[in-house]
Amino acid sequence: MVDANKTVTLFIQCLVDGIYPEVGEAMVAIFRKLGIHLTCPTQQTCCGQPAFNSGYQEEARVAAKRFIDIFETADAIVCPSGSCVTMVRHHYPHLFEGDAAWQPRARHVAARTYELTEYLVDILGVDDLGAHFDGVVTYHDSCHLLRNLRIKEQPRALLRKVSGVEFIEMNDSDRCCGFGGSFSFKYADISAAMAEDKVNNIIDSGADTVVGCDMGCLMNIQGMLSRKGSSIRTLHIAQILAS
Repeated sequence: MVDANKTVTLFIQCLVDGIYPEVGEAMVAIFRKLGIHLTCPTQQTCCGQPAFNSGYQEEARVAAKRFIDIFETADAIVCPSGSCVTMVRHHYPHLFEGDAAWQPRARHVAARTYELTEYLVDILGVDDLGAHFDGVVTYHDSCHLLRNLRIKEQPRALLRKVSGVEFIEMNDSDRCCGFGGSFSFKYADISAAMAEDKVNNIIDSGADTVVGCDMGCLMNIQGMLSRKGSSIRTLHIAQILAS
């Protein structure tokens, strides 16, 4: 049941903020359509995941403290990225383990941070936004979203309610696309081979559009599709739901 009295605070992933602002705009359109009040702190920066994943925990704590300072008064923090939500929800409390001042604040913020489809389906109870999109769509399960947050059915439930969509499952939808942030340039050859396997499954599905919940994955997949000369589009699920 939609609670229009609760304010959603947008946590905009760095890739969306810097490269794919249309995804953030789609999120705004979705929540406005639902009549939910929004706020988006303009002073927000990276959640610290790149530093954390590279082993720089002290630098990650600096970013995490800024994030907590900015977001801790929010009713609900909603982000279009499973990997960033994983960082806040699962890793922030561990970053401040043993810190009597910061760990409770980290836990407080972690408990209020949600991925977009999770918030729509599990918290608001919404799976039909009245969206329309003409196309044959397949879905890519991103690693953090599926394995850390256990979010699998929520995006599919939303896609199946979009009029005009023919939804087709690809083979090995849960197999990594090879992005993994810094993994893709530290292990470029392995990453490229993984991306090619993923793209071959997308092409074999017969879909004309591949949808996901993380722009890092979709950026990597789009790169391989382009190199193969494919016309298949990549879209964040927010863009479909706002259509």
